[in-house]
Amino acid sequence: MANKHKQHADDVNDLLREFGNNVYRQRTRGEGNPISQEKLAEKAGLHRTYIGAVERGEKNLTLFNICKIALALGIQPADLMEFEEETINAISEKL
Repeated sequence: MANKHKQHADDVNDLLREFGNNVYRQRTRGEGNPISQEKLAEKAGLHRTYIGAVERGEKNLTLFNICKIALALGIQPADLMEFEEETINAISEKL
C-alpha cells in the first residue's frame, strides 16, 4: 500500500512540475513580452513567492488560481494544462 501512495505522490509531483514549466514558458515566452514573477503576481492578485513556488512545482493550485494566472498571462487556462503524453499515459495506466 505504501508503494501505491508513493507512486500517486510522484504522479502528482510530475503534473505540478509540468504545470509550473508551462507557467514559466508562458511568462517568459519569446514571441510576447516576457514579464517578471513579480509583475505576473501583481496582475493575478497573488504573491510573488507563490508564483515562484508554482513554477517550481511546489504548489497544488486551485482552479480559481489557475484561472487568475492564465488571465494575467493573457491566455486561456487550458493553455497551462497541456502535459506531456508520457505523463498522461503513466497516470491513465493506473486508473
